[in-house]
Amino acid sequence: MEAKKTPVIGLPRAMLYFRYRTLWHAFFDELGIQTVVSGPTDRAVLEQGSARAIDEACLSLKIYLGHVEALCGKCDYILVPRVSSFGRHRNMCTRFEALPDLVKNIFRESGQKFLSYDLDVLQKKDEASAFQALGQTLGCSPRAVRKAYKAAEKTEQAQYKGLVREQEQLYRAEGLKILIAAHSYVIEDPYIGKTVTAYLKGAGVTPIRADLVDRDDALRHSLELSPTCKWEISREIVGSIAMHCGKVDGIILLSAFPCGPDSMVNELIARRVKRVPMLNLVLDSQSGTAGIETRLESFIDIIRFKEGQL
Repeated sequence: MEAKKTPVIGLPRAMLYFRYRTLWHAFFDELGIQTVVSGPTDRAVLEQGSARAIDEACLSLKIYLGHVEALCGKCDYILVPRVSSFGRHRNMCTRFEALPDLVKNIFRESGQKFLSYDLDVLQKKDEASAFQALGQTLGCSPRAVRKAYKAAEKTEQAQYKGLVREQEQLYRAEGLKILIAAHSYVIEDPYIGKTVTAYLKGAGVTPIRADLVDRDDALRHSLELSPTCKWEISREIVGSIAMHCGKVDGIILLSAFPCGPDSMVNELIARRVKRVPMLNLVLDSQSGTAGIETRLESFIDIIRFKEGQL
């Protein structure tokens, strides 16, 4: 009898991939399911995604659609999860809630199949049950799925704790230290966010990521700056700033145009966090590296002048 073919799952290298990649890869590996990841973002990916999106879509969504396009026809399924909430006052941006429907509609004539799972704690759909349903959709036994999820969760937690420890050590580094407040899919994207961290390192500055933080601690500390901020990732970043703003020389609020939550949260941070030089840097599809580097250079000079280094 012919063996059942194992499906290949495509993972777009954008948006929540940077938060969940370890969990996803470990989960599918445990089940013996092959994954393929789209290549790093470049101008072609952005242009392909922009052609698929409405003009008002944020830069991150345009990049995501470009990565979906790059995977079409190269795998059996493309994973597009729906991540809505982690509990009361712990919501995600609506784009993550609508993403599966949006992608399926945009690529409805491509012939590509999509795979999803539903994470919405407010509707009693936690991560474990979401992955249970995902694995069983792929034809895996309930026992194998439970084992795979537990192993993947353990791997993800260990890896993330290591990243947090690395960031915490940077606060004790010598020289200028700048905290970058940005979503992981902005700061880690090689076409947009990594140009910022690369420039800072080249200028002799230590960039520190606000998003890599003990998430439970950050959620508690976020109340110091805002008791009403409802977006989960924004609350983590706000809490990280509350925990660390006294340990850095400056803060960069880095966001992708026109992110609605970031436009509100960054204004909140600017109003509540005092005595720390701050740069609000908004990236869009027209941003050139020269303009970004000029603003970063000026910001670093301001910090050095303030600290008597110029």
